[in-house]
Amino acid sequence: MSAPEQREGPKLPPVYRLVALESVGSTMDEARRLAEEGAEEGTLVWALEQTSGRGRLGKSWHSPRGNLHFTLILRPEVPLAEAAQISFIAAVAMGEAIGTVSPPIEVTYKWPNDVLLQGNKVAGILLESRAAADGELEFLLLGCGVNVAHFPVDLGRTATSMHYEGVPKDVTAADLLEAFGRHFLSRVSRWIDDGFAPVRKTWLRHAAGLGEQIEVRLPTETLSGRFVDLDDDGCLLLEMEGGNQRRISSGEVYLTEQGHVAGDR
Repeated sequence: MSAPEQREGPKLPPVYRLVALESVGSTMDEARRLAEEGAEEGTLVWALEQTSGRGRLGKSWHSPRGNLHFTLILRPEVPLAEAAQISFIAAVAMGEAIGTVSPPIEVTYKWPNDVLLQGNKVAGILLESRAAADGELEFLLLGCGVNVAHFPVDLGRTATSMHYEGVPKDVTAADLLEAFGRHFLSRVSRWIDDGFAPVRKTWLRHAAGLGEQIEVRLPTETLSGRFVDLDDDGCLLLEMEGGNQRRISSGEVYLTEQGHVAGDR
């Protein structure tokens, strides 16, 4: 593995330690190896391509050159349940980063871990963790994949890329990583000071499907109802027929209104 051949590498705040790779099987796997060896918080594994990228539930993640693929090692001194809020922080920071490098464009967030452009998936967030022997959180891996230049068309779901949606083609994965690094640092600092409320408020302001009928697929059942809120722990609140609410901590959300599935451009 060698360093990416870039016109210029991303300029990140000094709290990050960049590990830049030409190609890797998975930035999550490489980051886990480094974390287990004691890599410090802020170590960020970035690769031009992944050959075995993955998303939630072990799904493969399309990872060609031109897109952004990275994993950040974090060691927050918080309970594991609270650390899960970092997924929302990362989604909001990525949305803000996209806004920084692009003309005005509609960015929304789909529970629990997707970033959408014009209603179509452009980025996914993945969290993996390891607990110490005493049950405390040892490290948290924050993985992110963003379709900057390309997107898959054969997955039977909506997807898009930044360039397809009109972001200038001279905007690169490195440019986006720079912007994300700044926005994520700012959002995490505020989270430490003010808790989950500010990021929850921002996420809800741009939440896809909020107030609408959605479908939530769980391992043993499929639920239909109205997406009414996000609770203080980041769980989705679904209003069922009859007015009862169901609190959902994990599942796959399907929106009633879906965006386009288009060819890679």
